[in-house]
Amino acid sequence: MTTELRRLRNYINGEFRDAADGRTIDVINPATGEAYATSPLSGQDDVDAAMEAAAAAFPAWRDTTPSERQKVLLKIADAFEERAEDLIAAEVENTGKPVALTASEEVPPMVDQIRFFAGAARLLEGRSAGEYMEGMTSIIRREPVGVCAQVAPWNYPMMMAVWKFAPALAAGNTVVLKPSDTTPASTVLMAEIIGSIVPKGVFNVVCGDRETGKAMVEHPTPAMASITGSVRAGMQVAESAAKDVKRVHLELGGKAPVVVFEDTDVEKAVEDISVAGFFNAGQDCTAATRVLVHESIHDEFVAALAKAASETKTGQPDDEDVLYGPLNNANQLKQVSGFIDRLPAHAKVEAGGHRVGDKGYFYAPTVVSGLKQDDEIIQNEVFGPVITVQSFTDEAQALEFANGVEFALASSVWTKDHARAMRMSKSLDFGCVWINTHIPLVAEMPHGGFKKSGYGKDLSAYGFEDYTRIKHVMTSLG
Repeated sequence: MTTELRRLRNYINGEFRDAADGRTIDVINPATGEAYATSPLSGQDDVDAAMEAAAAAFPAWRDTTPSERQKVLLKIADAFEERAEDLIAAEVENTGKPVALTASEEVPPMVDQIRFFAGAARLLEGRSAGEYMEGMTSIIRREPVGVCAQVAPWNYPMMMAVWKFAPALAAGNTVVLKPSDTTPASTVLMAEIIGSIVPKGVFNVVCGDRETGKAMVEHPTPAMASITGSVRAGMQVAESAAKDVKRVHLELGGKAPVVVFEDTDVEKAVEDISVAGFFNAGQDCTAATRVLVHESIHDEFVAALAKAASETKTGQPDDEDVLYGPLNNANQLKQVSGFIDRLPAHAKVEAGGHRVGDKGYFYAPTVVSGLKQDDEIIQNEVFGPVITVQSFTDEAQALEFANGVEFALASSVWTKDHARAMRMSKSLDFGCVWINTHIPLVAEMPHGGFKKSGYGKDLSAYGFEDYTRIKHVMTSLG
């Protein structure tokens, strides 16, 4: 008996559509390894239609008042709360994440973030008007940039979609959003919810693969391209966007250092760091994956972290005892396994280091010690439930190791010494530094990195302003 797959569709100009040429791809539930839906494999005609719809809708949406946009976003937030169970179910099929954690750790922050940007819509302030030349008054206007081409990742499909569309819509832009080809279900459901609230053409969803995203970024219509993804993908987007000088917003990879000094409460640090490293199967660019521990407590810390890993569970979404679910897809399982298979002889797997079961893409909580700064697993993003541990001798070496990678998104420092924490937070070359914690995010504070982690900010007023442009207006008083 063959089970009929659910059919997902694009959402363009207020209606659901198949790809113009009828092409589809299967969507796999990573907890089972089996297909549960088909999704459009959109091509140029689909991208053209979505961009045309967004461009046509832009003038009227741009000219809405901030209070009108605020009301719309508040309605979206309320609707997401009302449809929370449906969104959770779609996201669990997308990702295999635990149901309970998706309900507690994703939907409430998403709703809060939408409400934050609803408020931000009414706070587009510029410098005061004034006379900087005799007989002339200058005014600063903040305006939406136009149509935004947005590409979301597969690690947090719902939340990353919110991080993209909420500030864009709040600022008066229109959106063409592409979810990952492996996780389109929750974004298509979002389109159903949002489409019942916003005017047609304001919010569009185009499903597809890498080529679909490329067609969106290269399209002449968008004024801005925004992507959350790999460094390789970000570099390709920046290169494509440069051809017609599009604005680009990039949130890329990470390799967060977690610097643990000798005065740290080891038991509490291990408890918090293990959760921050293994949560969402380590598929988080801010994950606490690269721990640097002072040599005097190194052995104690490694033993405690290995014990915590051995007690951490992965499993099916409806198991309430699990911390995380599967890796997102077969390629990701292969990538994570490859890092462990290629470990140098001086490395030691203290816990895990293997696949769990033969159904779905589950990987055991893993701790690796004995590593050197130039090892592949230290320098490159694993994006899996793998925590590495290195030893350092003093503050200077801790900084050298911490900053000695190409990524610069997030970091944390663990110490009771306030002055040392302040010195480290000043010198760590990362977009976020947590002190005695790792991974909490709030809507009011910016998220984004430096170096190969990209540029531009998500969340906060800074993220909101990224979706605006500045215009100077000068008028004669004569």
